[in-house]
Amino acid sequence: MKSAQDFFLSLLPQATEISKEVSRRFFKKPLESIGMISKADASPVTAADLEIEAKLRELIEKNFPDHGIIGEEHGNTRTDAEFVWVLDPIDGTKSFITGVPLFTTLISLMHNGEPQCGAIYQPILDELVWGNNKECFFNGSPTRMREKSAHADATLLITDARHMAELHPKADFTDLTKEVKFWRTWADGYGYALLATGYADIMLDPVMNPWDIMAVVPVIRGAGGVATDFAGGDPVKGKSLIAATKTLHASSLKKLFP
Repeated sequence: MKSAQDFFLSLLPQATEISKEVSRRFFKKPLESIGMISKADASPVTAADLEIEAKLRELIEKNFPDHGIIGEEHGNTRTDAEFVWVLDPIDGTKSFITGVPLFTTLISLMHNGEPQCGAIYQPILDELVWGNNKECFFNGSPTRMREKSAHADATLLITDARHMAELHPKADFTDLTKEVKFWRTWADGYGYALLATGYADIMLDPVMNPWDIMAVVPVIRGAGGVATDFAGGDPVKGKSLIAATKTLHASSLKKLFP
């Protein structure tokens, strides 16, 4: 019987080619030509988001018609299936529409509700990080998070600092930023790829959806890190995410919520 990883790796090369072809065709084009609209929650979506997800879904349906799909743009199908794919065609659409090559395509495969494999793909740089909760690979080579134990040596990433103040007003985010060596924004899914490849150490996301979470969890765990929600609980069931090495994860949570 094929495993989740067998299924995942059989489609990953084709999936990344879809992301590369479509996103490069639209990237750094005038806004009027990329079909940008605002969704009900005021977040942007483009023709690239819609086309990538539609083509990924077609690929999955053709190869594994009994698998389920959860997608940000085109809804859910067979979510009670044994194997369910979770898709975010462009994670970081705001980066995409402003010409910043830090957006990614996120692809995950769950087995019985748990993410077994996840991929973070940056199609402009052609960088692929994928993990299976035990191992992690960057463009085909094994990769691990770097070992940092002190905030003073660490780089902290966050997608949008405003969300921290708006959604977690009791969090001591400002104090944490004062303790770390560097802190930067624009992260989105690419931030987790930077953690997994040893270029950053702590990643915070104050608000998350399943299509944001499921791919990055197997990557961070596979690279030797810890990922939980802001309460320290199961990230698969959460709506926020903090990822870091074990030591920095615990100290960051304690600092954020003393």
